[in-house]
Amino acid sequence: MTAPAPSLIRETRVTAASTDTFGRVMCSARNHHFVIDGPVPNGCPGEAITPPEAFLAAVASCGVELAQVIGKEDGLNVTRVGASIYGKVDRGNPVRPDVTLFNEVRIAFTIEGPTPQESASIVEKFKKR
Repeated sequence: MTAPAPSLIRETRVTAASTDTFGRVMCSARNHHFVIDGPVPNGCPGEAITPPEAFLAAVASCGVELAQVIGKEDGLNVTRVGASIYGKVDRGNPVRPDVTLFNEVRIAFTIEGPTPQESASIVEKFKKR
């Protein structure tokens, strides 16, 4: 008997709610709960990870996980993957006037195991996903 094909649809639900502390948000994803604070310049605590940091962490972790998956799909011996991500919002030079967007985002990968050419191929495939 053949296993069913994996679904092409993946759904995710995360909730967020204000707390008794101004600018502090309690978030939940499945059975995981975590705090995100608004940044100090907004009058918020800024003690926990901030929304831009959480966003960039999500992108970086997605990159690390996908680099592992792509390496495995390509039959490569990926022993370690790291990512460093940088984002800049320039409120004086907005990308669009109606929403706040990053003006610049850069991500750098460190991939151990494959050759430099194979690692570059993994990164290029990540960019297309």
